[in-house]
Parts: sequence; C-alpha cells; structure tokens
Amino acid sequence: MNLDIRHDEEAQQFTALLEQEDIGELAYGLPEPEVMDFQHTFIEEEHRGKGYANKLIKHGIDYATSKGYQVRASCPAVARYLEQHPL
Repeated sequence: MNLDIRHDEEAQQFTALLEQEDIGELAYGLPEPEVMDFQHTFIEEEHRGKGYANKLIKHGIDYATSKGYQVRASCPAVARYLEQHPL
C-alpha cells in the first residue's frame, strides 16, 4: 500500500493517507521566522509499527530543510528520528 502525504499550511500539519484514509498527522508550529518546530506525531493504532511515522517525519523534515528552515523537535518521536538520522 502506498502512503500519500499532504501538507496543509493553514492547519500547520502534514497528513498521512493510506488508500485515501487519514491514518495520521505530523503537526508543527512556526515560532520564529524560518524555524519549523515539529510538535506532535500521531498514527492510528492499527497502522503503528509499519514505518509510517518515520515516513511522515522524514517528509516533514525534508520540506522544512528544502525551505531553508531550522528544524526543532518538541515531539519526542521527531527527536528520536533526528538522533537516528541527523541533518
């Protein structure tokens, strides 16, 4: 199954969709100019343990770095991801 990730700038989140079903999100804030703070990651329980959170986090970080933003990780899942995959 293919994971589709959509960015909603107004809601400040990336949404993960699997077969058009919303299965999770990665929420962020913009506390300062050119700073993206990832605050919350959520994957529906039945879809956990399949790597979807990491794909969602990677997509968000790739977006932030492509825009030249500094990345912050208030979310523990994002902090762990960055420890394993430093920028």
